[in-house]
Amino acid sequence: MCNMTKQSVLLVNLGTPESATPAGVKAFLKPFLSDSRVVSIPRLFWLPLLNGVILPLRSKRVAKAYQSIWFDDGSPLLHYSLLQQKALAALFAEAGQDVQVELAMTYGERSIKDAITALQQSGSEHIVVLPLYPQYSSTTTAPVFDQVARYIQTTIDTPSVSLVKHYHNNALFIDALALSIERHWQEKGRAEKLLLSYHGIPKFLVEQGDIYAEHCVETTKLLCARLGLSEEDVVHCYQSRFGKAEWLQPYTNETLVKLAESGTKSLDVLAPAFAVDCLETLEEMAIENKEVFVNAGGEDYHFIACLNDDDAHIRAIHAVASEYLR
Repeated sequence: MCNMTKQSVLLVNLGTPESATPAGVKAFLKPFLSDSRVVSIPRLFWLPLLNGVILPLRSKRVAKAYQSIWFDDGSPLLHYSLLQQKALAALFAEAGQDVQVELAMTYGERSIKDAITALQQSGSEHIVVLPLYPQYSSTTTAPVFDQVARYIQTTIDTPSVSLVKHYHNNALFIDALALSIERHWQEKGRAEKLLLSYHGIPKFLVEQGDIYAEHCVETTKLLCARLGLSEEDVVHCYQSRFGKAEWLQPYTNETLVKLAESGTKSLDVLAPAFAVDCLETLEEMAIENKEVFVNAGGEDYHFIACLNDDDAHIRAIHAVASEYLR
């Protein structure tokens, strides 16, 4: 009998503050916003602005937002990501696959470097790196690949690595999104329109070749086909813009106002670019943007939770990761 190569899956999410305090938020935001993949402004101009103005002001405001959605055991993003890790490991075990599952963050605690080191120390020779971003972007997925590459460059005994670029068009992923919407409709009834809000990126990145917008549009198209919805039933938009540059449009907050003012009274809202609920979904979409819609004349606004550790979602992630296992 030949020896089987020990394999593992490394789930990677963005990261999160260790505490919902200005200090905790600042410690997280500094490496995040210092990454040239995230903010491509020349370092000579950007870093003094970041450290002298943006971090002192933004940390306080963001900490307050985190406090409104913080769980007893910490950050929602970490809470749900850990549940995903546990559920995926259990599914591999149930399938009789000897695959270790680890979790890392691009920024902050639980670094990619430490996670890969731990996997190698446990005997893993082949690692599937799966960024929890269904749609590829140079601002999210690429930084994960950058850090994996830096680890390999500085390591003598490098592991065999497979990088998952995206899974936005995976049939099981689309099905998981559709099932979550159908379950909501069964429990709460169906609103006049379904609004799909994706995290935005600067428009110039798309003009330079970032394929994120293509992936978002395809996700919406596939989801509509799966649900049997027409273009009139669905609204596609982008949230969470930062800074003065033009970002992908239409903007979610402006779209909500236009919908309400044009007579739309009820909305079901989903954020298909987020693998787990976090600040952008639980505070920005579920609370802040609900107020925007209602204040503009809307009445019923229902945010549908992210897939998190839903069974159908874990099966989709399992299928995606399995394609890269030996």
